[in-house]
Amino acid sequence: MTQSKNVLGETLQPCCYAPVTGFYRSGYCATGPDDLGLHVICIEATAEFLEFSKAAGNDLSTPNPDFEFPGLQPGDRWCLCAERWVEAYHANMAPPVILEATNQAALELIPLKLLREYALKRPAPLADHPS
Repeated sequence: MTQSKNVLGETLQPCCYAPVTGFYRSGYCATGPDDLGLHVICIEATAEFLEFSKAAGNDLSTPNPDFEFPGLQPGDRWCLCAERWVEAYHANMAPPVILEATNQAALELIPLKLLREYALKRPAPLADHPS
């Protein structure tokens, strides 16, 4: 993985290892040419957002063993597609964002000022990287 930057112009921080997230399942919201969905927004899931996403056709709460996906619970962090976050924003359901772990590629679709409005004020410590 190349050294990615976050929306603050700093080194991209990990989003989550449990469940492991990111398009490349690295724990980071890294992106590349294969990531057509632009999975670059590190969010902290809320019950309201998970319900909204399921109703919108992107069920993130139901486990899918075929893809080793445990299903998200409120409080879990996840690298979300930028367009899905924008869609949730327009529906007043946008989840909080962890700026330090949100890839600068998000700025192609979302102004930093807006992301700052949804920034998690006190990010919880990240679980240790799995061995």
